[in-house]
Amino acid sequence: MSIVELDDKGRITIPKRMRRILGGRKVLLIDLGDRIEIIPVPEDPFETLKGSFNIEKPFKELRREAEILAEGEAGG
Repeated sequence: MSIVELDDKGRITIPKRMRRILGGRKVLLIDLGDRIEIIPVPEDPFETLKGSFNIEKPFKELRREAEILAEGEAGG
């Protein structure tokens, strides 16, 4: 546990030892009402799921379809 201060822009610095635990540079912030939970996100979340599903299509094809869907939803 650590107590940290928000800077003038509302940012915090995560202590170095906690950053080591988190690993990569991306995290998921979850608002739990009375607190915020920080969960590390793998560098390539799709790669983490590889082999988790029994599917006919190659993984690269599914990934590309997901990227196209996400771009459409984002208006890109």
